[in-house]
Amino acid sequence: MARKRFAFVIEDLYGGGAQKSLLYTADQLRQRGHTVKVFTLRERIEHRLPEGLDIEDLAVVTRVTKATSTVLTEKWQAARIAKALEAWRPDVVISCSCDKITRHLTHPNLYFWVKSDVSAKFSDPGKRERAFDKVRRFYRGRQVIAVSQGVKGNLEDVVGLEAERIVPIYNPYEREPFVAMADEPAPLPDGEYLLSVAAIEPRKRHDRLLRAYADSGVTTPLAIMGKGKPEHEAELRRLVAELGLSERVQLLGYHQNPYPFIRHAKAMLLTSDAEGLPRVLIEALLLHTPVISVDCPSGPKEILTQELADFLVAPDNEKGLADAIARMDQAPVTIEPRHYQQFLKETVLPQFEAL
Repeated sequence: MARKRFAFVIEDLYGGGAQKSLLYTADQLRQRGHTVKVFTLRERIEHRLPEGLDIEDLAVVTRVTKATSTVLTEKWQAARIAKALEAWRPDVVISCSCDKITRHLTHPNLYFWVKSDVSAKFSDPGKRERAFDKVRRFYRGRQVIAVSQGVKGNLEDVVGLEAERIVPIYNPYEREPFVAMADEPAPLPDGEYLLSVAAIEPRKRHDRLLRAYADSGVTTPLAIMGKGKPEHEAELRRLVAELGLSERVQLLGYHQNPYPFIRHAKAMLLTSDAEGLPRVLIEALLLHTPVISVDCPSGPKEILTQELADFLVAPDNEKGLADAIARMDQAPVTIEPRHYQQFLKETVLPQFEAL
């Protein structure tokens, strides 16, 4: 494979899975001999930065640009990005989570990395159609990387996007770093516990999780890790109390390193209304922690394959979810490498190199 120059463009390195997977992908391509640079649009960093990865802050997202967000502002920001890219001369440009700005770029090998399923994010028909229209405007005639087959299918069949091409590529992983981070000391709950790791927000459906957990009848405690807006965290605490779960549910807050908690959990639970390719499920499997998930669009169906599909439940089937929790609590599944082979870097990175 010829050596290439990859440029990644992202608003910042603060937040969830999109930022984490971008950093890992960029660094793994660098380690495979490619020249890689990450351009951020503002200097806001929460994640651990890989040693040796070139990161440049272009400082084009500021309080002023946030307050005066117009198409003219976006084009000015895009011009600054284009100037930096022209000076650096990348073969491939991958935009992530800043497409409102980068859609104004005209690089000949620009890809937009779509990480979530917009078709499942909105229940209101008006908001849903406006979101679809935005996706069609941003990506019509452009090149798109979809984080899963499910996201690709929804973009084409549900949203009606007519892109130049949509390439489905999973996020790449290797097991060893997760095992190393899982070995670090952490304030783990005492004894056995079930675990949910998700932002505290309505789309993650902690209400569904708590009701199913209450109905399951299991006595194994449930730990919930994540942060959210104060009003969403308050609603979660209220629901825990309302369901009489205060003695069995522990709210862990946010932890920069969740992996010791994931590794030692009896099982990981995911109950979202929508995902792209939920990395927390893959990371759990890499740490040989079994998983229970709703079959939301999209991604869980592509992760829980083979016999793991027995713990994939329709989103509106809370009784089935409660039953899955009870079955897993009684007889946890044994996770083996064959359950996550398709996500390992050896399988995935050559697909990025072929862009």
